[in-house]
Amino acid sequence: MKNIFLLYILILAGGVFGLGLRAMSAFAEDAGKVVIIFVLLLLAAQVFFVSTVAAEEGAEDSEKVERLERLIKEQQQQLESLQKQVNQLKKTATEAQTEAKEAKTVAEEAKTTVQEPVEKAVTSGQERVKLAISGWVNRAVNMVNSESRVRFDGTAKATDDLTIGSTIELTIAPNKSGEVDQENQETNNVFDERIVEATLDSKRFGKLSLGKGHTASYGSASVDLSVLFRQTSDDNLTNVRIVDAFNSFDGLSRQNRVRYDTPSFYGFHLATSAISDERYDAAVYWGVQGYGFKAAGAAAFAYPNEDETDFQYDGSFSLLHEATGLNLTLSAGLQERDNQGDAENTYVKVGWLRRFFSFGETAFGVDYTRSLNLPTGRDDGYSVGVAAVQQFEEYGTEIYLLYRLHSLDRDVEPNVHDVNVGSIGARVKF
Repeated sequence: MKNIFLLYILILAGGVFGLGLRAMSAFAEDAGKVVIIFVLLLLAAQVFFVSTVAAEEGAEDSEKVERLERLIKEQQQQLESLQKQVNQLKKTATEAQTEAKEAKTVAEEAKTTVQEPVEKAVTSGQERVKLAISGWVNRAVNMVNSESRVRFDGTAKATDDLTIGSTIELTIAPNKSGEVDQENQETNNVFDERIVEATLDSKRFGKLSLGKGHTASYGSASVDLSVLFRQTSDDNLTNVRIVDAFNSFDGLSRQNRVRYDTPSFYGFHLATSAISDERYDAAVYWGVQGYGFKAAGAAAFAYPNEDETDFQYDGSFSLLHEATGLNLTLSAGLQERDNQGDAENTYVKVGWLRRFFSFGETAFGVDYTRSLNLPTGRDDGYSVGVAAVQQFEEYGTEIYLLYRLHSLDRDVEPNVHDVNVGSIGARVKF
């Protein structure tokens, strides 16, 4: 009887443990295997105890033996049921895994379709050479703007470090602003090369440029101010242009030169160029970002090799607060002259960048320029401007509006009126 009691306890424990494993099978695929092994052990134990009972008790109670056999059959049926459930769980898990893989494949294909760029219509004739075309179209009322441009950039990856490049940039300017004034409102169309150069660019050793392009001291394009001043006495036009009275001395512009730029070190890099007619220049550039600000600066000197002119110097600094969009720009230029006072120019601008609309940033700016000894050593002038620019980023388009006042105080004849210039225009990049 003692063995029979132990057998009941073992059967009951086996049933409870089997039910527990049945619940665990929903979380682990191998639980079915554990159940099968355990029940087989349980059956072996039951057979052992049945044999023991038969040996010890003989024919003591056939009904108890039959009851034990029924319990064994029930355990076998439970085992078969658990095995079916495990098989069904394995099938369900396999189907779910297959569906997940299919869904991931569809998502990746959809992502690739969305991100896949439009097939380029322009390609290079050389397998390892990349050709890119860019530029903009810029037209404005009053034509006080930069000309339209088309740019071709070709690059070839020679090694992991060295890139061979070439650039052709053309000016396309019907009624170019630099040629238009009150006496000549229609000029010949301009189609000219701005940049024609070849480059060797190394991350380790810097960049070498050969051909027509920006000199080392040339930073950014100057405002093109070509309107003539009028005399105060009779309102007749003079030969004094606004561009003569205001000059930022922004380097030696674009020339046929050999230019070298060093790699960048902690935000600094140097540049120098040798130009035809024994001209030369050098500059240092700097730019950093951190603590919520962006800052950039440059300083340069140049030898223009012009009559009665020695060296010229210029520098600029700009600071942007990224959170508010407030920014400040300062620049100054000086040209040493032999027989008259040195020409000087200072400039300050306060600006604000803000995204009022989802399609692009809006920029506002107010600037002031002070000019000394331009165009002669007995001239002083100032200029005040207000501007607004709205960007349409998706379309590469800018709409701009500008008003500017120019004033020139002269100790020589003729005295001139102030000049007011207003512009509205658009620039479309491609």
